[in-house]
Amino acid sequence: MAQPSNDWKQDVLPLSILILTLVAAECTIGIIASGIIMAVNAVSWIQKKALSITTRILLLLSVSRIGLQSIMLIEMTSSIFNVSFYNSVLHGVSHVSFVFLNNCSLWFAALLSFFHFVKIANFSCPLFFKLRWRISELMPWLLWLSVFISFSSSMGFGKHKYTVYNNSSLSANICNFTMKLYIIETKVVNVSFVFILGILPPLTMFIVTATLLIFSLRRHTLRMRNSATGSRNPRIEAHIQAIKETSCFLFLYILNAAALFLSTSDIVDDSLFWSIVLRVILPVYPAAHSVLLIQSNPGLRRTRKQLQAQFYLYLQNRF
Repeated sequence: MAQPSNDWKQDVLPLSILILTLVAAECTIGIIASGIIMAVNAVSWIQKKALSITTRILLLLSVSRIGLQSIMLIEMTSSIFNVSFYNSVLHGVSHVSFVFLNNCSLWFAALLSFFHFVKIANFSCPLFFKLRWRISELMPWLLWLSVFISFSSSMGFGKHKYTVYNNSSLSANICNFTMKLYIIETKVVNVSFVFILGILPPLTMFIVTATLLIFSLRRHTLRMRNSATGSRNPRIEAHIQAIKETSCFLFLYILNAAALFLSTSDIVDDSLFWSIVLRVILPVYPAAHSVLLIQSNPGLRRTRKQLQAQFYLYLQNRF
């Protein structure tokens, strides 16, 4: 087997460090943002001694994302520095947990979008009014159903067959310069199952509800502009900001769903380039969505500013 040259090693080592740094930064930001969301909503639950639908969804969403991004970080570090990780029991457990938590994250985000759509959108339809009246009763059942579906769709990934291919140009174990490419051979049935149950339903729900919400907000904004008398209307600006945030959520959600489908299949596993791209893309959505949730919520935004002020004060006293 051909040995890698020193120049090749010097080129690849910075790349591996860069990838690990990017993923670590994305996961760390996501974990901190999700931790803020979880802490604020947990305190609100304790103080009010009542659990609202929004608080329940945000708690489940934040917990699933903290677990998901922790697994991403552990798996990324282990797969780079440990060759035996691919054939270990730990990898099988982490892969199942990754699919389960990612599907839960997709479902919870879709249900949050669905709940906001029902509460905020304005459509003169009897079915819509009936749905708004019963949404508080339906949502707990939908949350538990989404957990069950996510768990069922992730069980097919408990066992994989790993085939090792010798190759002089590609390496899955970058830092140790092992000239081998690890291919995860996933059954087509498992991929179809996780796509049909875990990805497609929440993706469809999110796209439909986000699109309808944007349409409703835009229509309401146009009406307010036509009837506005002043040069500046805070309600119009709030609606425009909500449209921008929802559009951003929609883009990130579709990007993450596509990356998740590709990562759980073997479509691009034989390409080191696309494997690296997926590793970098997957942590983007949970981190960015959590940050945007904080920015769009006054209470969460206020808590973030307080934590920032305390952190800067700590650094000043420390140094």
